Amino acid sequence: MRSVDRSTLERAAESRFRSAYDYAVFEYLRGAKIHGTLERAGVRIGGRLLDCGCGGGGVTVSFAGETQWALGLDPAGGFQEAGIRLAREKKTENVRFVRGDGVRLPFPDALFNVVLSHSVIEHVSSATGYLSECRRVLRPGGALYLSTAPCLSLAGAHLPRLIAPVPLHILLGRRAAFRIFCFLGRHAAWLLREGKEANTFICLSERNVKKRDDLLQRVTVARLDRWIEETGFRRLSSELHVTGFFRRALPGPLRRRLMRRPWIQDVMIGQIQYVLERP
Repeated sequence: MRSVDRSTLERAAESRFRSAYDYAVFEYLRGAKIHGTLERAGVRIGGRLLDCGCGGGGVTVSFAGETQWALGLDPAGGFQEAGIRLAREKKTENVRFVRGDGVRLPFPDALFNVVLSHSVIEHVSSATGYLSECRRVLRPGGALYLSTAPCLSLAGAHLPRLIAPVPLHILLGRRAAFRIFCFLGRHAAWLLREGKEANTFICLSERNVKKRDDLLQRVTVARLDRWIEETGFRRLSSELHVTGFFRRALPGPLRRRLMRRPWIQDVMIGQIQYVLERP
């Protein structure tokens, strides 16, 4: 199993929005955590790999050394600057990138051994359409790594954090919270925990770019499980990671008891990691 250099990863996270390349480097380092999740699920990494929603392409490059070839797909094309440069620096030749829509993948059936989907499903127009396409392009017995966060999560939903831990999106709803964070990013960034190079609400406002809420799917654990069942995947492993706040604040027995209540569970979880198999 690859080792995760946590201190290096934390430093990269603090500057990940400095540029598309900095974000790709952060993704490259984070690839070791995804690799570990797949190995714990018993998945043999090899053959052909698709990083579906690859962003800057760092994760794609990080897996290329263990695959026949790795392909990154993303609609925005951030990899054109970042992923290609990173692959060249790492002397990785079996990587390709393409622009495309995850709900309409431009690939034939059963092409890939492994598909990666990291923090993507909450941004697609159709969750079941996206999962169905991931299933279609996987060979039988192939594995899908799927990670996301509940929309009510204290650490999820792609919203920044206040210095005072007040969950605005839970108290006021996402739309109001998003508008408040846009205002704070422009006029009172000192109230936010993350600095501008780790916070798009700040860095985009400084560039005079309007921040758009690209969260299209309101993920809950129950809803995600239903989507998976509807699209015919078999679950190999599931990891529900509780945020640090609840790990520190609640004793283990109480934490486990609260995790059995669906809406409280959604608030407590910072990340969902599933490994799924196409039967």
